[in-house]
Amino acid sequence: MHMADALAAPAVAGTMYVCSAAAAAYSVKKIRLDVDTKKVPVMGVMGAFVFAAQMINFTIPGTGSSGHLCGGMLLSALLGPYAGFLTMIGVLLIQGLLFADGGLLVLGCNVWNMAFYGCFLGALLIWKPLMKHGMSRAKIAAASILGCVLTLQLGAFSVCLETWASGITELPFIVFVETMQPIHLAIGFVEGLITAAVLMFVYEARPELLYGSSPEEENRGRFSFKKTVLILAAAAVLIGGGLSLAASSHPDGLEWSIEKLTGSAELEAEGGIYEASGAVQEATSLLPDYAFQGSESALGTTFSGIAGAAAVLGVCVGACYLFKFFRKCTES
Repeated sequence: MHMADALAAPAVAGTMYVCSAAAAAYSVKKIRLDVDTKKVPVMGVMGAFVFAAQMINFTIPGTGSSGHLCGGMLLSALLGPYAGFLTMIGVLLIQGLLFADGGLLVLGCNVWNMAFYGCFLGALLIWKPLMKHGMSRAKIAAASILGCVLTLQLGAFSVCLETWASGITELPFIVFVETMQPIHLAIGFVEGLITAAVLMFVYEARPELLYGSSPEEENRGRFSFKKTVLILAAAAVLIGGGLSLAASSHPDGLEWSIEKLTGSAELEAEGGIYEASGAVQEATSLLPDYAFQGSESALGTTFSGIAGAAAVLGVCVGACYLFKFFRKCTES
């Protein structure tokens, strides 16, 4: 669901930067008061995991479209809404800067559409109420599927609103909504199943890592904290470096919807600000489209998956110390 710069007018993009920045500032304020130092490595590893998982587009049968994990619901179920939201920003920032995946001008839009709903609404309105009286596999599955479906629907609708507010006449609002919502309903359901599988593993391995778990859960896990984090880290490397080679070649839900309406998966925009944003992205994207420049070698995809996951891990963990997240950690 990564938007390209051409899908938003500068005023709309600026407004969404302000909205996303406000949510980020509030999140920073909240997690500076958090004393759970275990979240530092989990932010890094799960950020890397979500980055790698987003490289795998799964085919939506019978549509000619594909989808990929957004990850907001997954991150917030592990880290809570605030750390989860900031981790998603790290993922989207690395994708935009190093891989030219999503425009830099519309980074605020992408953060709002892909991170805000999953992390805040998913955690606070779905996950937390369902887990209030204890966790179970059935509750985890229900929260995962319901959360992913609902938040992806909201994200897709936000894309439609942003293009409408931007005056993108090639994408008539009603028709665009009618195209975007059904395909993202299917994508959200599949993401819910994937999210449930990962969270059930964590529930069995170290249940206290789940957001809202009770203190009694700490002694019930099958694995140590270190082993659980290492397993998730290994999964991120395996997914990004290997399984990403099997990603579907079909356009994702947003590209597919645009192509259905315009005949092309991409739109063009003219103007100095679009050119400036494109120039910056061209200079920073060392591995555009997750490949070596000018090459279609599978090695480029493998390298991109591992290098990108490592970059996200470094950004997330580094931010914890740079911005003094988790006060107990930075004071010790």
